[in-house]
Amino acid sequence: MFVYTVKSKQIRAILIILFIVLTTAVLVFLSKDSEKVSQDNSISYKAGNHSDRMSFISQFGWEVAEEPIEVREVIIPEEFDEVYSKYNDIQLSQGLDLTAFKGVRVKRWTYSVKNYAGYESKDCIRINLLIAEGKVIGGDVCSTEIDGFMHGFQKPGD
Repeated sequence: MFVYTVKSKQIRAILIILFIVLTTAVLVFLSKDSEKVSQDNSISYKAGNHSDRMSFISQFGWEVAEEPIEVREVIIPEEFDEVYSKYNDIQLSQGLDLTAFKGVRVKRWTYSVKNYAGYESKDCIRINLLIAEGKVIGGDVCSTEIDGFMHGFQKPGD
């Protein structure tokens, strides 16, 4: 017969090691490819650099000029007026929400769209990306014409 005694210090050490291993495994699992397009074709919102922004835009089928027309810091208002509420409705329709960013300073990157149906020969279609902490948090596709339009990132009819 074999008898082994375990002291409480040994049990505590084993539990601490087990906790560290499990925590590390969970963190690795959650962070692994969290920024990439997943297998179910979901959208990657990663936008920390030029390549990321171009990849984000191309996910929707847009072709844009390599250089942005404008890069500007904007502050999402603390209180949404009617215009910002309608703008946030566009964001909500594409799975985004600006309410979590009220009062936050973000960057708006604006690119010229080259392949908008019916406007290929004009330079009046823009895509705006609102970016915070390297991720797209909102944006739109719009026309700068007097009777222009604005909608989410998806191409009309898609």
